[in-house]
Amino acid sequence: MRRISLVVAAMTALMVPALAQTSPAGTAAPKFVDVPQDAILAERLEGLDIRNSSNENVGEIEDVVISQGRVVGYVLSVGGFLGMGDRYVVVDPSAVAVSYNTNDNKWTATMNATKDQLKAAPEFKFEGKWKDD
Repeated sequence: MRRISLVVAAMTALMVPALAQTSPAGTAAPKFVDVPQDAILAERLEGLDIRNSSNENVGEIEDVVISQGRVVGYVLSVGGFLGMGDRYVVVDPSAVAVSYNTNDNKWTATMNATKDQLKAAPEFKFEGKWKDD
């Protein structure tokens, strides 16, 4: 019994310095912000159809690309039918105008492009882009 007590005491003594070590300093204290009334959540963008000036559906926002804390692109799904044969391209966010229609209570997205232009754009592949793929 005494031997077990000594082992437990020794283990505890060895663990105390490890527990006393300070963890590395974090980035910064959390900063809370108010979300502006005209802001849009990424979730609302995903799945949003994109129309051109001729009111043709030219694609759909599949995902939002964020780098170093800012939106740098929209992944668009172009071509395909009912989710089959989709091809993905990435466009600069400035190429897509997103607005909220208060009459319909809906978000809309428009861009100055045709389906053919988007189909001819360089293809983006999700697979292998990130370590967890």
